[in-house]
Amino acid sequence: MIASLTGTYILKTPSYVHMDVHGVGYEVQISLNTFAKIQDAQQGTLMTILQIKEDSHTLFGFADTTEKILFQQLINVNGVGASTARMMLSAMQPHELSNAIASGNTGALEKIKGIGRKSAERIILELRDKIVKSGMAQPSQGFAQHGIKDEALQALIALGIPRAAAESAIKKSSFNSTEDTLESLIKKSLQLI
Repeated sequence: MIASLTGTYILKTPSYVHMDVHGVGYEVQISLNTFAKIQDAQQGTLMTILQIKEDSHTLFGFADTTEKILFQQLINVNGVGASTARMMLSAMQPHELSNAIASGNTGALEKIKGIGRKSAERIILELRDKIVKSGMAQPSQGFAQHGIKDEALQALIALGIPRAAAESAIKKSSFNSTEDTLESLIKKSLQLI
């Protein structure tokens, strides 16, 4: 396993870099997030993951360990491959992605190319607890509020209320994220249906 590379950047593009490490050139696949951090550097260190498949050996590089850990967690989710994980880390900063997963914000994940509702729900289901326990996420007020609204919507739909009516009721309820809980939001919404 190649855990990291330290060397000179020979070529840098938004999706991959070529690194010279003591005379050996490595092609390393990167996210836009990593590219933004290294684009002005001549030399550097990338944390890496070597993915070995029957027909290829691919190195993925990360500017920091947080991004690497998140990538590893994402590719362990059924249906999420390395390309999708890299796309997710290119679309959102690692802390934003961690917060979206920890707060159950399926809407934020669905905005990423290649992530549909079912994929977003599976990622949240499988990674939420891991990310919260690891301390990688510190949900902001907005993420927490959106997560509670999503959960309330799912609960109302499970009760047999049509999606449009449930969404309308949640919007009309005077939800105060600092005082209200999931239960109080559901109760307020039910009173408006």
